[in-house]
Amino acid sequence: MSRNKKQQAFSQSVLQWFAAHGRTDLPWQQQPTPYRVWVSEIMLQQTQVATVIPYFERFMQRFPDLQSLAVADPDAVLHHWSGLGYYARARNLQAAARQVVERHGGVFPQDLEAVMALPGIGRSTAAAILSLACGQAHAILDGNVKRVLARVHAVAGWPGQSAVLRTLWSLAEQYTPAQGCAAYTQAIMDLGATVCTRGRPQCDACPVSAVCVACAQGNPTDYPSPRPKKTLPVRAVQMLMLCNNDGEVLLERRPPTGIWGGLWSLPEFDEATLITGWCRDRLGMAVAGRTCWPVMRHTFSHFHLDITPVLVQATTTGECVRDEARQLWYKLGGEQQTGLAAPVSKLLLQLTQTQPWKQHDENSALCKAG
Repeated sequence: MSRNKKQQAFSQSVLQWFAAHGRTDLPWQQQPTPYRVWVSEIMLQQTQVATVIPYFERFMQRFPDLQSLAVADPDAVLHHWSGLGYYARARNLQAAARQVVERHGGVFPQDLEAVMALPGIGRSTAAAILSLACGQAHAILDGNVKRVLARVHAVAGWPGQSAVLRTLWSLAEQYTPAQGCAAYTQAIMDLGATVCTRGRPQCDACPVSAVCVACAQGNPTDYPSPRPKKTLPVRAVQMLMLCNNDGEVLLERRPPTGIWGGLWSLPEFDEATLITGWCRDRLGMAVAGRTCWPVMRHTFSHFHLDITPVLVQATTTGECVRDEARQLWYKLGGEQQTGLAAPVSKLLLQLTQTQPWKQHDENSALCKAG
C-alpha cells in the first residue's frame, strides 16, 4: 500500500470509529460557531471535558457572543472562570474578543494567521477553531493528538522538545484529510481522550491498533515521554482574613500579571507578626488578635505555595478602604460577581460557614501578638 493510501486508510479508520463511538452531544458541538468553539478550546486547555462542561454553559449564558465578552467587566469574566485555573486564559480571551471588535469589525477572522495573531491562541487552537467551526482543512496537535501519533509511530521523546514537536506536526499534517476535516479533527481528539488515554489505553478498542508501533511493541504507555521531572520549590505566605462586624472580609486586587493576575485575593504577608501593625498603620483599624488556621498547600505548575490563613477580627472601623480599585469589603455569602483565586474561594466559604465575627472569642488560641 502506498504512503498516501496508508494515510487515507488511517484517517478513514478514525472517522469510521468516530461515527460509531464518538461524542456528538458536547455543548460546544451544538451550534459550533467560531466563538463557541474558541471558548471551549481555551477552556479545554489543561482541563478535563467533564470539568469544563458546566463552566462552558454558565459562560455562554453570561457572555452569549463575542461582543458581550468584549464589553464585559473583567471581574465578571474572571468570576465565571474562577476554579478553572490558568487565569491568563480568561484575560487573553477577553483581550482577543476586544481585538476582534476593534480590528475585525466584530467578526471572528477566517484566516489562520489572523487567528493566531489574537492573544492566547496558538497554532493548534487556531486550527481547531477554523476546522470545527468553519470546515477548513488545518491539522491540529493538542495533547490527545500528540499521544495518538506518538504511539502509532513510536515517536520517542517529550513533545515539548522542538525536534519531537516538529515530527508530530509533520505526522498531523500528513493524516489530516482535505475533505471532511471538521469530522476528522473531532474524531482524532476523541480517540485520544476516550480510547488512547494516558494511563490505560484501550488498544483492543482502537481503530488504528493494527498499524500502531507502540501497540505492537506492547508498551503504548511509554509514548509520549513525560515532561522531565523536577523538584518543585516551596514558597510560604500568610494570608490575612480581616473580618468586620458586618460579615465582610477585606480583599485586594492582585497585579494584572503573575499568579492570579487581576483576581481578588486576601492580603499577603511574609510573616504573621506583620499583620496587626499593618492593620493599624495602613488601615487605621484596631484588631482583637490573630488566629492561625492550618496551612493550606496550593500547587502551581512551577512551585508549591504553602498558605497560612490568619484570621483577624476588626474592633474599629478605621479608614480602611482608601483605594476602591484595589481594595474592597467582600460580603461573605453574598452574590458579588468577583474573580477569586481558588484557595481564596475555599477560605471565604469556610469563613461564611464559621461566621467568626459572631463567634469571635479572645480566649481562643492566638498567634503571638505582634
